[in-house]
Amino acid sequence: MSEIKLIKGEFKEKLALLFAPGVKAGFPSPAEDYLHESLDFNRDLIRHPEATFYGRVAGDSMQDAGICEGDIAVIDRSVEPQDGDVIVGYINGEFTIKFLDLTHRKDGYIELRPANRKYSPIRIDENDSFDVWGVVVWTIKSWR
Repeated sequence: MSEIKLIKGEFKEKLALLFAPGVKAGFPSPAEDYLHESLDFNRDLIRHPEATFYGRVAGDSMQDAGICEGDIAVIDRSVEPQDGDVIVGYINGEFTIKFLDLTHRKDGYIELRPANRKYSPIRIDENDSFDVWGVVVWTIKSWR
């Protein structure tokens, strides 16, 4: 199962942003000719700084969605969760990251769905202590 450890962070540096007709995965070309503007995480990725947190993913339950162990999830607590969103849920005292499935709401329960066949959905009903802690709006992946 995938858990998430919350971290608070600040990005104060602006990074050079490659601006080209598209970044190709083929033969490399001199990128310096295309440096155009800067990337500012606060400006470009964070819509609600006061409600945004980061979480480091632990586990493999979301790997088929491309969310893997060690990735960083950018979580916005001010976004209204919708069916199909990747959310950070707080269930019975533990954080988890899963897809939110609201299709059974009229039947009195919802499900948190993993993206790995090894795991079953988590059924949430009125007897569970559950909150959608936030909606994952970005993930940051390390390739090394």
